[in-house]
Amino acid sequence: MYAYELHVIRSAELRRTAQQERLAREAVRTRRAARRARNAGEGAPAAESHSDRPRRLRLPRTA
Repeated sequence: MYAYELHVIRSAELRRTAQQERLAREAVRTRRAARRARNAGEGAPAAESHSDRPRRLRLPRTA
């Protein structure tokens, strides 16, 4: 019976830890989305990264 009680306690602890980690990831995701939305409205370089100008092709250095 003692081992079962330890198992139940450990299982509950793991569930609490997992829930806290999920909440932390969700908070980070929300802050990141808000920051990106704010920066996109300001005309930040990230919002303007897709231009019609083709990228300059870089040739490898010769030895």
